[in-house]
Amino acid sequence: MPAGRAARVRAGGGALLVVGDVVTDVVARHRGPLAPGTDTVASVRRVPGGAGANVACWAARSARSGGGEVRMLGRVGADSAAWHERELAVHGVRPLLVVDGTAPTGTVICLVDEEAAGERTFLTDSGASLRLEPGDWSEALLDGVARLHLSGYPLFSDSGRAFVAAALKSARARGVPVSLDPASAGFLAGLGSDRFLALVEGVDVLLPSRDEACLLTGLSDPAEAAAALSRDIALVVVTCGARGALLARSGEVRARVPAVTARARDTTGAGDAFTGAFLAALLSGADEGDALREGCRAGARAVEVVGGRPPRPADGPRSSGAPEPAAPPG
Repeated sequence: MPAGRAARVRAGGGALLVVGDVVTDVVARHRGPLAPGTDTVASVRRVPGGAGANVACWAARSARSGGGEVRMLGRVGADSAAWHERELAVHGVRPLLVVDGTAPTGTVICLVDEEAAGERTFLTDSGASLRLEPGDWSEALLDGVARLHLSGYPLFSDSGRAFVAAALKSARARGVPVSLDPASAGFLAGLGSDRFLALVEGVDVLLPSRDEACLLTGLSDPAEAAAALSRDIALVVVTCGARGALLARSGEVRARVPAVTARARDTTGAGDAFTGAFLAALLSGADEGDALREGCRAGARAVEVVGGRPPRPADGPRSSGAPEPAAPPG
């Protein structure tokens, strides 16, 4: 799809539209501290990623039994657009990707320490993923959509903030509920809490991590942070890693769910898995407590695999795990 043109979809029923980042992850798994100035032995893989795209894939995995459609809108470079479309489709996601004619697909290098419970550090080149703009949006994108979910990454660029404002305006006009996850504590700190909260006014569900919730409120306790945020946002769900997740409404924590035991290999995408499964459960008619439990189960499954996506479906097409080179011009 040419840059600047809005993706269009036919009307469907009860779909989840996810909007956000689609990137290529380079996952380097090593044991122990990095050795500055010399070699550190690592296992390196290139896999599809992006917080928004990961959420869509986990939501589609959770929604298979319920039959709800999941769509993904994001911006990628021409260098790997076809590969990312195929990788989304493999997981049952309908790709609605805008191809940027100038910037390459974003790339994230994920450094995963296998001796620290799979904890990871990201080196991020956002590339095309932060170049969403209002021209990429159309009200037709909401045809047949039961929920709009926004990854927070578009909020970290001027054009992305304008895009989000247009999407929120359309959703409010149509009565489509909107959920949002802040996406990055590092980028959030740069944007500022007050500015972020002003930009997401009108969102129905906020899904921050523990660190993001505490950063947004200045509170050190995630339960207190969730309660504080829920005074202005209808539903706040905070993921707390090994401590599970909690949910707050109207200034009070209403539910807590423990984490599911898992053997962590790579924590990349655990929060995305939680979000995708939680939203899919809500759309299927589950109550909030059951949706929390579904989210925790998906988060546990996510840390047991490398990368931020679910295991590939057994009947899906095979992939080399790396983007195919772009065809030469002409």
